[in-house]
Amino acid sequence: MAEPTHMHLEILLPFGVFADKTGISHIIAETREGSFGFLPHRLDCVASLVPGILSYKSATEGESYIAVDEGVMIKTGFNVLISVRNAISGKDLRLLHRAVEQDFLSINEQEKNVRSALTKLESDFIRRLVEFHHD
Repeated sequence: MAEPTHMHLEILLPFGVFADKTGISHIIAETREGSFGFLPHRLDCVASLVPGILSYKSATEGESYIAVDEGVMIKTGFNVLISVRNAISGKDLRLLHRAVEQDFLSINEQEKNVRSALTKLESDFIRRLVEFHHD
């Protein structure tokens, strides 16, 4: 039996399957350490993805691009599973880069602000509880 020479790529969102592609010859994804390329015979791995542009190539579609939010990528054998919070596909890289900058990165900044506000509320609550307990 011949060994596969292409990968199967599946991109999952919290609410469903965004893409299910076969015949993928390579994938390029962005991590905190930079961009990495994945080929069919690469060793199995797990990578934490940052908001950016994911690209892949197949014989039927050619080079394709997807703007992805943060998430995780798991490569096992010839299967690549990517789970992200949001994704947008398109052919115009300029529009995809804009989507990453405006949509995904601004949401992450909003989440940081919300978390910071919650941390302040929690610490204030604990401080007042301690003061109340001492009175």
